[in-house]
Amino acid sequence: MSLLIAALVSAHFKVSITFADLPLRPETQAALAEHGFISPFPIQEMVLPIALGDGDVIGQAKTGTGKTLAFGIPLIERVIAPLDTEWKDLAAKGLPQVLVVVPTRELCVQVTKDIDELTGNRGIRTLAVYGGRAFEPQIEALANGVEIVVGTPGRLLDLYRQGQLKLKEVSRVVLDEADEMLDLGFLPDVEKIFTSTPNRAQTMLFSATMPGDIIALARRFMNQPIHIRTQDNEDEGAVVSRIKQHVLRAHALDKIEMLARILQAEGRGPTIVFCRTKRTCQKTSDDLLERGFRAASIHGDLGQSAREKALNDFKAGKSDVLVATDVAARGIDIDGITHVINYQCPEDEKTYVHRIGRTARAGADGISVTFVDWDDLARWKMIDTALVLGLGEPEETYSSSEHLYEILNIPAGSNGRITKEKPVAKSEKPAKTEPVAKASKPAAERTVRNRTRTKKFSS
Repeated sequence: MSLLIAALVSAHFKVSITFADLPLRPETQAALAEHGFISPFPIQEMVLPIALGDGDVIGQAKTGTGKTLAFGIPLIERVIAPLDTEWKDLAAKGLPQVLVVVPTRELCVQVTKDIDELTGNRGIRTLAVYGGRAFEPQIEALANGVEIVVGTPGRLLDLYRQGQLKLKEVSRVVLDEADEMLDLGFLPDVEKIFTSTPNRAQTMLFSATMPGDIIALARRFMNQPIHIRTQDNEDEGAVVSRIKQHVLRAHALDKIEMLARILQAEGRGPTIVFCRTKRTCQKTSDDLLERGFRAASIHGDLGQSAREKALNDFKAGKSDVLVATDVAARGIDIDGITHVINYQCPEDEKTYVHRIGRTARAGADGISVTFVDWDDLARWKMIDTALVLGLGEPEETYSSSEHLYEILNIPAGSNGRITKEKPVAKSEKPAKTEPVAKASKPAAERTVRNRTRTKKFSS
């Protein structure tokens, strides 16, 4: 979760303690105050006292509730930094003391940024380690010394097996978005990382859901963890109640036209469009660009540089439509999302809640629109029943339907593009000019040639 959103939410929720009441270093207190943090909110208020006491924690909360600060502050407090007085007595200077494991590259960058903003006044060095980037800069940073490493399982293990990442001095390990790692098949890698940190004194695990495999992992590698759960039905219902949800039965060939009209709705701000497949994601982005929208895409087939550029452009406002797949969007935490559009129906209710939860953050309101194909009606009914949404069967809708314009506040006369279609350039044919008559030579008289057969054939 970004620090700005955490600051807004901390001001929104009325809680019983403030950060000043917690036993934190003066440098940490100063950094929190500098970024506008006064009071923790639910997940932080419950996790911090236990984590600061070096206890193992299982935090069950959905994305966007302030988990990064909940585990980040205790980690920062326990790190011995180059500017600390204890640094001169530290035996293994420059070796990682803290390891944070995350499922995706985007979440890795986000968590690193959030931790960095609270550690500058103590000289703590934080390194983001993930695939899609060259090994050399990461190896060089490790050789120069780091205190906190945030990384994805695959790249962490690659560097560990090469002997570049030393884990023997790691005393604290955090596993963020554990259920997502399970879905992506990273659980064996995570187990290897746990077994490679023999001096681990504290383990914290955060997950939106608690599947059986995650519980088994916690029992195996954690020491009497305290289970903290903030994702109750009331909290979830409060978030969902702030999102105005629309479900439309759409024809596959008319979806792009409907999407183009919705993107012209009055009051629309930054928008995320979710697709199930990488191919649909890229095609939808290309179609929107051709129609004049400032769109960018983020999915697994793009290189890391392209993904980071798309995300940075969206955050900076250079583009205002981000077309993304579910996996690539994990960990995306951007302020002010007004609309979320499910271009393809989500697989299940968890994915649906995760998608629409990109909007209505920090107490704001939001709008979600879900397109349901004829083939997806059964899937949508399952989602509607599981979440008790009461939205019923989606209404058949086309890009020309009047109710589409009414419910989403689309100006009358909007069409499928915001720029005129470029006319096909016609090549101008040069004016025909009469050929210059050349002096004709007198035609030579043709003589008739008579052929005579001289070879005889025997019959």
